[in-house]
Amino acid sequence: MKLLKIRASGIPLFKDTCEIDFLALQRVTADDAESMSTVFSTGNQAFTQNNVLALIGINASGKTTVLKLITFVCRMLNHEPLNSIDCAEFLDGLTEDQRVTIETYFYANSSATYSPAGGNAINLLKTVIIKRNDKLLIAKETIQTKVISAGLRKKNLLDFKGVEINFARHFNEYLLDDVSIMVAFNKRNNEQIVVSDMLQYTNVNQLSLSDDCPLELIAFFDPSIEYLRFKKDSKDIRISLKFKGKKEITLNQFSELNRYLSSGTIKGINTFLKAIKVFKAGGYLIVDELENHFNHEIVSTLIRLFMDKKVNKSGAMLIFSTHYAELLDEFERNDNIYVVRNRHGIILDNLSTILNRNDIKKSDAYQSGFLEGTVPMYEAYMDLKRALIKANEEG
Repeated sequence: MKLLKIRASGIPLFKDTCEIDFLALQRVTADDAESMSTVFSTGNQAFTQNNVLALIGINASGKTTVLKLITFVCRMLNHEPLNSIDCAEFLDGLTEDQRVTIETYFYANSSATYSPAGGNAINLLKTVIIKRNDKLLIAKETIQTKVISAGLRKKNLLDFKGVEINFARHFNEYLLDDVSIMVAFNKRNNEQIVVSDMLQYTNVNQLSLSDDCPLELIAFFDPSIEYLRFKKDSKDIRISLKFKGKKEITLNQFSELNRYLSSGTIKGINTFLKAIKVFKAGGYLIVDELENHFNHEIVSTLIRLFMDKKVNKSGAMLIFSTHYAELLDEFERNDNIYVVRNRHGIILDNLSTILNRNDIKKSDAYQSGFLEGTVPMYEAYMDLKRALIKANEEG
């Protein structure tokens, strides 16, 4: 299962409708295709995704909220109960007279149950969410399906006008109020979306292992480590850490590793282990503030691995947020960058819609203020400066 587009309206934190495209918006050249993945093809036309999607914005612009929305949609597609999804707090401001509509366009196998022809198809899941007694409920939900054919073009790919609704929420009266009808779709079609999010690690940096850590990965982050092994039985955890030329250290809690490993090593092992998982499955790795605990070269390495077809054979996608404009210069294209701004509500713009040329250095355009709302307001800076001067004088 692959995401094609998310369109969400009615979310209180957003100023307008939020749209996130996962397929390429700009023309894809032969050179571009070397670092991208083909999701599907119709005849001679390939529909391609960028394997890395970046969100950039100043503090409090709403980057984390956008990542939470994407994660929420992925987990909803995997039919997790909405009230069990731990990143759903972006809907906390929803009142009982409001409703949120999320349209999720995705590519997946569609059995004859959903389409007479069966086969790979473009699907539209339309979900209306409300709140009652402080709980999220799905008020209305439908699935529409279009089988992939030679007649599909970029301009009509996501046009579902006139397409028959082949599954609606009222068809299943036994469905829980906060579980998507995707539970039936996934069961019949043996589908799911693979997502590994690291939102919980934004402010907490603790190693999490379920198996021994590959030696090559350890050596990349800390060549002084000989091995890091993990063993768990029904009651206890045993962690064996050995530095070269030193005695083995035995630990019983992952938190104890913070005394021996750098924050960069811990985050690096966590992040790259999750990357390995999504590389195999062609899934999504979602990381908030990717640069935290990392130097620039490690961040660049991760980005380049996702853009390397020899490593990323299944079309996995890295989705991350950052404060650092210099990371944008890793990309040749503009359509895999979203600029997030807060103007009395979160606004999300694809860079390709506001910066037409790919040859302009992206970090310069961002930091210059050319894109508007991407650098701290001058008035706010002056207010802070005056407050600091006053504090010094009073002291």
